[in-house]
Amino acid sequence: MKQIIELHGKGESIRAITRLLDVSRNTVRRYLREPGIPKPKPRAKRGSKLDPYKDYIQKRLSEGVDNCVVLLREIRELGYTGGYSILKEYVHPFRRWRRKPEVTVRFETKPGEQAQVDFGRYRYLTPDGTPRYVWAFVLVLAWARAMYVEFIQRADVAGFIRCHINGFARLGGIPRKCLYDNAKLVVLDRDEAGQPIWNKRFLDFALRLGFDIQLCRPYWARTKGKVERGVGYVEGNFWPGARFTDLTDLNRRAQVWLDTVANVRIHGTTRERPIDRLIIEQAHLMPLPGPDKLLPFLREERKVGRDGYLQWNGSWYGVPWQWAGRKVEVQPDETTIQIWAGNERLAVHPRAVTPGQRLTLPGQWDGLPMGDRRRRQTPTAFQVQTVEVQIRSLLDYEALVVSER
Repeated sequence: MKQIIELHGKGESIRAITRLLDVSRNTVRRYLREPGIPKPKPRAKRGSKLDPYKDYIQKRLSEGVDNCVVLLREIRELGYTGGYSILKEYVHPFRRWRRKPEVTVRFETKPGEQAQVDFGRYRYLTPDGTPRYVWAFVLVLAWARAMYVEFIQRADVAGFIRCHINGFARLGGIPRKCLYDNAKLVVLDRDEAGQPIWNKRFLDFALRLGFDIQLCRPYWARTKGKVERGVGYVEGNFWPGARFTDLTDLNRRAQVWLDTVANVRIHGTTRERPIDRLIIEQAHLMPLPGPDKLLPFLREERKVGRDGYLQWNGSWYGVPWQWAGRKVEVQPDETTIQIWAGNERLAVHPRAVTPGQRLTLPGQWDGLPMGDRRRRQTPTAFQVQTVEVQIRSLLDYEALVVSER
């Protein structure tokens, strides 16, 4: 230091300089031996707790997973004991993209007033590496931020309605309004005055359950930002680590994730757990109606083929042969497929594990008359025996007539 050199030039001793500057004698001696400022010795770089897991992190980054919450959960299962910040700092340069800041006006609702609903479409690979897609129905209660998620193969009206029923049952009731985008499942088109032309089946469902349908402004998805963020949260937090055998297994794992992660985390906006707010909001929800009102929406009409099987969700299910060519109703649940004709249950099958599977009903062909098929009759000719006729003159016949007179 400059002061050490100046004091030493004035004749001060090392002891005096030590006392005046409150430094050690070795420090004074070092500066007096080496004019100028000594360079500090480089410290040995210490290892990080993250080092043993960097190869795994790089592998997940190459697979498109850069959500640090997901990565932290996964490497902690592998034994990582470090914190979140060091992981976030390491991952930051490898992120695929950065979001631009946007300004949005947030609208808050009262408990029981609104739910927001949307679909997400996610890609997965089959065991042989074939890419496939699955739809995720996401429902978020606007006040509590509690979520319901269900994966389905086909985003049709029947599945859409069934997911609503399952979601309302799981969350404990029905809100007064549900907010949607302008999907064909809800609104088919708009008339010349701009009024919505509703999907009749879904409108009937909403009227029977007693909730109002709300629509976003066209091409303005941020109107339902709560569920938009919910769809993104499923994609970023649940989907990257999803490993499943079939759709039933996937939905079971999604429910565990909802119960142990999504609905018990501290929400970034409310600063409360959705599950705690849900308990408050449930008191403001409308009750789910009885089975008599729900049953028409839990079943889907199908026509049985001439071979005695009907197709549902890409697989084939058998019914008694007497119903071939007739219309029946399919009632699916998480593990089984029930087939009904009015109040008569015709068959119960386990859900198919793979697309294209054909499930035969035990006794499906019992009593089938194998030899009673109607065949088209072809014209038939018959040969008759030859009869010899005696040929007489016409005079003989006239004489016979005269004699009878």
